[in-house]
Amino acid sequence: MRILVATDAWHPQINGVVRSLEHTAREAETLGAHIEFLTPAAFRTVPMPTYPEIRLALATPSMVTRRLKAIAPDYVHIATEGPVGLTTRRACLAMGRSFTTSYHTRFPEYLAARAPVPQRLSYAWLRRFHNAGAGMMVSTETLEGELRARGFRNMMRWSRGVDAELFRPRTTEEIDDAALAALPRPLFLFVGRVAVEKNIAAFLDLDLPGTKLVIGDGPARAELKARHPATRFLGKQEGERLARTYAAADVFVFPSLTDTFGIVMLEALASGLPVAAFPVAGPRDVIGHALIGPDRVGVLDNDLRAAALAALDIDRDAARRFALRHSWRACTEQFLGNIEKAQGRPLRLSA
Repeated sequence: MRILVATDAWHPQINGVVRSLEHTAREAETLGAHIEFLTPAAFRTVPMPTYPEIRLALATPSMVTRRLKAIAPDYVHIATEGPVGLTTRRACLAMGRSFTTSYHTRFPEYLAARAPVPQRLSYAWLRRFHNAGAGMMVSTETLEGELRARGFRNMMRWSRGVDAELFRPRTTEEIDDAALAALPRPLFLFVGRVAVEKNIAAFLDLDLPGTKLVIGDGPARAELKARHPATRFLGKQEGERLARTYAAADVFVFPSLTDTFGIVMLEALASGLPVAAFPVAGPRDVIGHALIGPDRVGVLDNDLRAAALAALDIDRDAARRFALRHSWRACTEQFLGNIEKAQGRPLRLSA
């Protein structure tokens, strides 16, 4: 079974969409399905206005059609609504090919934060984009309900997982970071894109003891760094380095009001790091059922400072146990099951 995934989110971007697709492809191979990617790397690109780190592909339906014919996939999944996703959708419709889509990002809210574009217009465009497919994959029950109320159809659940071998609690010797060890504690950590839609200022403006850490890069980094000189901006981190920083911190603060899921919360929990967040859709769906009793893993509060301080008292072992319930294999099986349902016939998986 060969699946082509068209995505505008790809390296060098570091975000939840890219991580989800990479892990899904890796697990799919072990299940007998090969996933091939169509990304901006296959086309000439230009920088995205106001966000030059993201490259927009100069793709046309004819270019994508030629690639579809050359790759000859058994099925097509469109992961994003950018130029690559849009031209792949047009090509599939012209060829009479079935396809599924996924909804990862609240673009209407993100766009409204940068430009005076009414959300109703953005949602109308997205509804037309996704409803043309055989199914739209969403990560949570809350998101599914919100989108159904806006007229989206044929929704399927596709959750997220965590690499619990990489992201795990570590001893002081394993962390071995003198710079972090010298910082005043407790360490409050944020990981993600440093952009206005992540609401990072709500975290950095808090009066908290110890030290605030920010991992990631983006268009708002220079401004936020100038406004908050006491905060340690550690830049992009991946792999072992990122995992060690998670394990060294005391609380993970997730200030976003618009994320559809938040894989970074699972990475933090797998590292033994409790979560502090606002009581909004993403955090509610990820940890909302584990907020009381001895096995609680986070604190959701409209007072983010109170949530961050209360999270200091949470058992790190409970956070780890919770994260172990979320595997990438289960998520990949869910993804393949959705494609099987959309096709209306069993997948032809390799042995």
